[in-house]
Amino acid sequence: MKIGEIEIKWLGHSGFLIKNSKIIYIDPYGIKESEKADLILITHGHHENCSIEDLSKIVKHGTKIIATADCQSKINRLNSQIKMEIAEPKKELIFGDIKISVFPAYNINGNFHPKDEGWVGYLIKINDSLIYHSGDTDVIPEMKNLTGYKQLNKKFIALLSINGRFTMGAEEAIEVAKLIKPSVIIPMNYENSEKKYVSEFVQLCNEEGIKAEILEKE
Repeated sequence: MKIGEIEIKWLGHSGFLIKNSKIIYIDPYGIKESEKADLILITHGHHENCSIEDLSKIVKHGTKIIATADCQSKINRLNSQIKMEIAEPKKELIFGDIKISVFPAYNINGNFHPKDEGWVGYLIKINDSLIYHSGDTDVIPEMKNLTGYKQLNKKFIALLSINGRFTMGAEEAIEVAKLIKPSVIIPMNYENSEKKYVSEFVQLCNEEGIKAEILEKE
């Protein structure tokens, strides 16, 4: 998908490749050999989010990795000389013309992604576009802070988990969309076997006047 000068590719699960002036990956998992990364964002330390096998395919000398503290010992095993920053909710980082804001992500009632672990999602500001990657999360009170972002950015893209088992499901994600009013939603965190479920989610979004698009896995 191209949105203005930004290209977004879904890599499966919660993984994305974002290309503009930089090559940015989020939670790469199960990927093929690919373009080397300028910047990698990791939401938390679960194996499908922080995969050393996959990181080793895309790091180069000078790659910057933003990751939660529980990823640090894994990332330190990489042979390439990378630069790592610890991600914590509310932290902000600037990389040239890219601004990264770290956003909380957690389960309200479940214990698979507990709040006290400090796991995260990300807001990526590139020129007049803002990309929100929810991470593995339920609907959380902090999402109210995302209201009004569409008015501040010409393009507000929301990458939302919808699997309904360890994160919010389709109906909850639609409630988030109504709250934050993104320009477009791209669903993530689902398997090929759940494509019918995802198509129903997109249909429900459209019925609510919310644009949603399914990306084919790269």
